Amino acid sequence: MSTPHHPDHPTGQNAERPDPDPHTNHAGHAHRPADADTHGQAMPQGHAHSALDEDHQVHDHGKHAGHSTAMFRNRFWVSLVLSIPVVFFSHMVGQLLGYHVPQFPGSAWIAPVLGTVIYLYGGAPFLKGGLTELRARQPGMMLLIAMAITVAFVASWVTSLGVGELMLDFWWELALLVVIMLLGHWMEMRALGAASSALDALAELLPEEAEKLTAEGTTVTVPIGELAVGDTVLVRSGGRMPADGTLIQGTAEFDESMITGESRAVARTVGDRVVAGTVATDNTVRVRIEAIGADTALAGIQRMVADAQESSSRAQALADRAAALLFWFALGAAIITAIVWTVIGQPTDAVTRTVTVLVIACPHALGLAIPLVIAISTERAAKAGLLIKDRMALERMRTIDVVLFDKTGTLTEGAHAVTGTATVPGTTEAELLAYAAAAEADSEHPVARAIVSAATGNPEAVGLGLRGTGFTAATGRGVKATVAGAEVLVGGPNMLRELVLDTPEALAGDIRSWADRGAGVLHVVRDRTVIGAIAVEDRVRPESRAAVAALHAREVKVAMITGDARQVAEAVARDLGIDEVFAEVLPQDKDTKVSQLQSRGLSVAMVGDGVNDAPALARAEVGIAIGAGTDVAMESAGVVLAGNDPRAVLSMIELSHASYAKMIQNLVWAAGYNVISVPLAAGVLAPIGFVLSPAVGAILMSASTIVVALNAQLLRRIDLAPARLAPASTGDRRPAGQPAAAPAS
Repeated sequence: MSTPHHPDHPTGQNAERPDPDPHTNHAGHAHRPADADTHGQAMPQGHAHSALDEDHQVHDHGKHAGHSTAMFRNRFWVSLVLSIPVVFFSHMVGQLLGYHVPQFPGSAWIAPVLGTVIYLYGGAPFLKGGLTELRARQPGMMLLIAMAITVAFVASWVTSLGVGELMLDFWWELALLVVIMLLGHWMEMRALGAASSALDALAELLPEEAEKLTAEGTTVTVPIGELAVGDTVLVRSGGRMPADGTLIQGTAEFDESMITGESRAVARTVGDRVVAGTVATDNTVRVRIEAIGADTALAGIQRMVADAQESSSRAQALADRAAALLFWFALGAAIITAIVWTVIGQPTDAVTRTVTVLVIACPHALGLAIPLVIAISTERAAKAGLLIKDRMALERMRTIDVVLFDKTGTLTEGAHAVTGTATVPGTTEAELLAYAAAAEADSEHPVARAIVSAATGNPEAVGLGLRGTGFTAATGRGVKATVAGAEVLVGGPNMLRELVLDTPEALAGDIRSWADRGAGVLHVVRDRTVIGAIAVEDRVRPESRAAVAALHAREVKVAMITGDARQVAEAVARDLGIDEVFAEVLPQDKDTKVSQLQSRGLSVAMVGDGVNDAPALARAEVGIAIGAGTDVAMESAGVVLAGNDPRAVLSMIELSHASYAKMIQNLVWAAGYNVISVPLAAGVLAPIGFVLSPAVGAILMSASTIVVALNAQLLRRIDLAPARLAPASTGDRRPAGQPAAAPAS
C-alpha cells in the first residue's frame, strides 16, 4: 500500500522515501556483483567502475600504478619468511649480535640464493616503479629504493663470487630493506583507500527494469538499457525514474533531493520534465522518455565526478617529495665519493665507499615515516568516527581556508518538527494539535509524523482523546479525515485556494513570520473553518552552532550550499553566523561553486550527504561525507563521518595538524640519518682515521627506524572528541532560522 503524501508538506533530504531497488542496503553499502552492468547508462571514459575490496584495490596514478594492496601484502609475507635465514646466516649480523654462524656444505649460498629471490620477487614493484620514474624523469621513492636494492644486489653477488677484493656482503641489508619497504607500502595503500566506486554508486540510483507501454496499451517489463527516446513508461508510486522524460499522464510528487538537494518533494504534472533516479512518491504516472544513457542528468553527474576525481588524483605525497630530494642527494654524494677516492689513488676504497653510500642512503625510516603516521592516524580517526579514505585529504585538511557545508541533513537534522502554532480566538493550541494529529494519524509522511509527535508531547492534546476516521489524501490539497463528527483538513496554501478560504487575520502575522524564515505552513480546517496554522521546519543541529563558532575561532571561514529556497538558506545562515550562502543551487552549480571559491585562492573542504553533493565533494581539496548520507557521497569523499555531527570537521583539522607535524618530525629524523651517515660513509673523516663501516651504518639505520616508530606512536595520545573541540549546548535545539532568545538584562 502506498503512503499518502502532502504536496504542500516540506520534505527533508533525508526524509523517509521508498527505495524499491533490492540491491541497495540503506546502511550505506550497495550489494551488487562487482561486474554488474551500469543499467544502460554510459559511464564516463568507458569505465565500468565497481566497488573494490583490498584484494582488488588498484591505483591508477603515481608510484602504485597497477599495484594492488594484496600484492604488497603477499610479497611482504613471502619476503619476510625468506629474509629470516638470510639475516641469520649473515656473518656481519653474527658479529653485531655476538653469535657464531653455523657452517655446513652449501651454507654460504643460502643468503645469495634467497637474497636473489627476495630481490626479484619482493623488489619487483620497486624495480618496475623505479623504471617508470626514470623514464618519466621524475625520481622519487620507488627509484630511490630500486637504486639501493640493485646496488646491494650487485655488490653482494660480486662479493659472494669472490670477484676482486671487495667485502660488501649486503644480502641481509637487501632482505631487510625490501621487507620493510614492502611493509611500508602495504600499510600506505591500506590507509589510502584510493580506488573509488563512486560511479557504481551513482548507477545504483537507477532501477534494473522499466515498465514500457506497448502500442496495444499493455505494459511489458524491459531492462532499462533497451529503452529508446520516444518510449512511454509507467512509473508507479514509490518507483524510480529509469531515464529522463516528460510527464504525459498523471500528477505526482517527486522526491528529487538526491539530484537537486531540494528538501521538499516537488509536485510534477503533465508537461513537466522528470529526471532519472528521482522517485514518484504518491501516484502512478506515465512518462515519455526524452533522454537515455549518456544524455541523462544522472550521467552528467557521473562525468563530473569522474573528471573531478581525475584532477585530484595527481597530487604528490609528502614522502615522495622528500624521496626525490634524497635521490639526488645520494646520487651526488656517490659520484663525489667515487671521484675523490679514485683521485687519491684508492680505487678499491672508491668502489666500497660508493656502494656503501648508495645502499645506506635509502633509510628504512623514510619508508616507514609516512605510512606509520597514516596508519596510526586512520586508526585514531576511526575511533573518533572519521573514516579516512584518501591520505591526501588528511594532509590537506590543515590548509583549509573555508568549510562549505551542505544544509539539509548536515547542518540541519534532515527531519521535520513542529516549531510554531497559531490559533483563532476560541481554539486552544492543544485543540489545534489534537485535531491535526487525529487527521494525520494514518499518514506515514515525515511532516505528519512531526505533527503527531508534537501532539503526543502535549498533555492537554492527549487528554482530548480525539481519533480520526475515513482518512484520505488529496493531491494538491493535503489530508482529510472525520474527527469528533467534524470534517478536518490539514494542508498548505493550495488547499485553502481550492476550498476558497481566506487566512484569518489572527493568523496572518505568525504565518508571514514563518514564511519569511522558510518554514512550511500547514492550515487546519474544521468544517470549512480555519481554526489555526502550524509551522513545520527542519531543525538546526545544536552541534552546528558549536562547529561554526569553533571554525571561526580557528580563523576558518564557513559557507553553506543548498538546493533549498533562498529565504530558507539565509535564515539558517543568519542563525548560525555563516559567512557566505549559496542557495537554490543545482548539482552542476555545486561543483561550480567549489571551483569559484578555489579561483579566489581559497582551499575548500566540502561537507555533504547527497548524490547532488558528489561532484563538489570530489572537486574540493577535501571532501567530507556525512556517514548517514548516500553511497555516492561517501564514495566521492576523501573522508566519511560515521555519524552526522558537523563538529567532526574540527576533529579532522586537529588530526591533520598533529599527523602532519609527526610526518615532518619523522622525515627530519630520516633525513638526519642521511645527513650524518652518508658523509661519514663517503669518508669525510678519513683524514683523521674514521670511516663509517657498513655495520655501523646499519646500526644507525635501525636506530633511526626505531625513533620514527616511537614518535609515530605518540599520535595515539591525541584527543579527537568533537565535544572537547567544540562543546555544544544540549538545550539549544531551536529550529532552523529561529533566533536565539535575548539574554536577560
